[in-house]
Amino acid sequence: MNQPDPTDVIALPHITLDQVLWGLGVFVCGVILSYLIRFLLRKYLLWRGRSDSAAMVFSRVTQFCVALIALGAALAIIFPSVKPVDVLGGLGIVSIAAGIAFQTVLGNAFAGMAILARDRFRVGDQILIDGYAGQVAAMHLSSTAIRTFDGRMVLIPNALLHTEVVTVQTGYEEVRTSVMVDLDDRTDLARATQVAIQAMHDVPGVANHPEPQALLTSVGSGTVSLELRFWSGARQLETREAQHAVIESVLAAFDEHGVATGADVQVVDQRPATPTTTDGRPAT
Repeated sequence: MNQPDPTDVIALPHITLDQVLWGLGVFVCGVILSYLIRFLLRKYLLWRGRSDSAAMVFSRVTQFCVALIALGAALAIIFPSVKPVDVLGGLGIVSIAAGIAFQTVLGNAFAGMAILARDRFRVGDQILIDGYAGQVAAMHLSSTAIRTFDGRMVLIPNALLHTEVVTVQTGYEEVRTSVMVDLDDRTDLARATQVAIQAMHDVPGVANHPEPQALLTSVGSGTVSLELRFWSGARQLETREAQHAVIESVLAAFDEHGVATGADVQVVDQRPATPTTTDGRPAT
C-alpha cells in the first residue's frame, strides 16, 4: 500500500529566502520608523504645551501601533497565502478574548488616555481624590501615583480618577481661606473689622487682589463671630503659612488696638444664689 505524501495532508505555504529577507527588512524599517515617529510626536506635543506625561504615553502608544502594522506587513510578505482579512479576523477574536480577560486593565488604560487627553492636572499638581490628598508624582497609562502630604505614595487606578470627583488644589494660582474669630459684642465692631483687614493686608503671603475681607457672620452668647477671608497661593504649604501669619497678625493688631476677642469675654451670673444647707443640698 502506498504511503500518502505528507504535503497532500498538510498544505504548507511555500516560503522563499527572498520573502523572509523582504519581510525582515520591512519589519526592521517599520520599527525604526516607529521610534522616529515616537520622537517627533513627543516633541510636537511638548511644543503644543501638552504635559510630559501625555506626550510620553501618546508617543509610545503610536510607536506600538506603527510597529504592529510593520509586523503585519512583514507577515503578509513572508506568508503571501495568508489574506489580510484572515489576519484581521484573527486579531478581532484575540482582541475580544483579551478584552474579556483584561477588562480592568484595559479600562484603566483607556481612562488614563482620556485623563491625559483632557489635561486637567499634571505631575506636580496637588489633588484630592477619594480621601487621598497629595501631589501628583507620576501619571502612567493605567494608574496615577500621588505622594501624600505625610510622605506616603498612593497608586490610584485611572478608572477611579475618571469616574470620581477630583479636587485640583492647584487648578488656579490662588485659593481663598477663611478663619473664624469671636469678638466681644460690646466692642466697636466696625473698628474691629477695619483693624482685621489692615492686619491681613500687612501679611506678605496674602494677596491684595482680591482684597481680604472681614465679615460678621453670627451672634453668640456675648460674642459675635468674625470671618476673616483672604486669598493666598494655591499650594497647601502656602495656604497653611498664610493662615498662620494671618492669625498671628490679626490677634496682635487686636491686642494693640484694644479689641476684645471671645477669650476676653466673661459671663457673669447675676441671679441670686440659692441657699444651701451644711451638706450642700438646697435649703427648703
